[in-house]
Amino acid sequence: MKRVSLLFASVAVIACAVAGGVRLLAEDCPGGYTGGLTALTDLGSGKYLSFRGGLYPGGSNVRPAAHEASGITIAENDIYARNAAGAGDPKSGKIVMISIGMCSTNTEFESFLKQAEADPAVNPSLVFVNTAQGSQTVDEWGDPAMPEHALIWKTVQDRVVAAGATAAQVQVAWFKHTTVGAKILPFPTGAAEVQNWMKMTLQIAKAKYPNLRLAYFSSRIYAGYALTNLNPEPKAFENGFSVKWLIEQQISGCECLRYSGSGAKSPWLAWGPYLWANGLGPDVVPGGAPGRSDGLEWVCDDFAEFDRTHPSAQGAEKVGKMLLDWLKTDSTSKPWFLALHDSSK
Repeated sequence: MKRVSLLFASVAVIACAVAGGVRLLAEDCPGGYTGGLTALTDLGSGKYLSFRGGLYPGGSNVRPAAHEASGITIAENDIYARNAAGAGDPKSGKIVMISIGMCSTNTEFESFLKQAEADPAVNPSLVFVNTAQGSQTVDEWGDPAMPEHALIWKTVQDRVVAAGATAAQVQVAWFKHTTVGAKILPFPTGAAEVQNWMKMTLQIAKAKYPNLRLAYFSSRIYAGYALTNLNPEPKAFENGFSVKWLIEQQISGCECLRYSGSGAKSPWLAWGPYLWANGLGPDVVPGGAPGRSDGLEWVCDDFAEFDRTHPSAQGAEKVGKMLLDWLKTDSTSKPWFLALHDSSK
């Protein structure tokens, strides 16, 4: 029986609410397409405001071979069931995976872990701890001078402990983060600043959880339906560049994100599922011309009625399934995520 931690409490007053609601037609829910934006996976070597697309360097959506090989090596040799002190324990040890992010991340990871709990293909040694926290922005996570910083990290550890785990058992993270739109300067300055806060957050996470070896990133889902100025397009789309540039910074060899050797400063980084698509596509018709070339669309009902920015229960389930499917198939996650994983380290 998989031990899965269902920890959804938020330290914030703002609720991570998900909403159902009446199904709306496109004409009743404007914003189903945002001109001038192309998913990074489709943009490729093309450019957005002079900056090349693709998930990885050179406009590619494929991890560079050397980085891929390093990730597989870590997955096969360094991620395994550990006891409370961090030593290998194939019988009763744990592989703890945490989430890092704000309200939407919390909601989406909650749906993911419920789906994972029900999936017999998932390694029973895995323990998922939902440490993402509503309204706690990436600058608060990453900057020790910010007022909520200490409480955020205390909450992370409190939730790990409440799940019956220790810091030494935390080995993997799903990272989906940003700050409120009002704090984000115009592109590219704002995206670069978010990138830096992400880097600082990773460094802190690695210092607190030394066995954290892998971190998978997703950028935000579509925000064209937004009813408020909390974080509308193109901020959601541009969040992908923050992630892209951060991962490329590690690939380029920045000491600030070194993941190997004594005194490593970061886990190994890679894209997880890329979630952004341009709404319903240019025809604004569900099932018509899609929001990106693989067919992904975001419909109005994927978003909570109160702001059309946070995911609804339907939207969160959609993200959770994308994350689960990705972890079951990626070369750097299959060795430890699937039930056939050898935990006898």
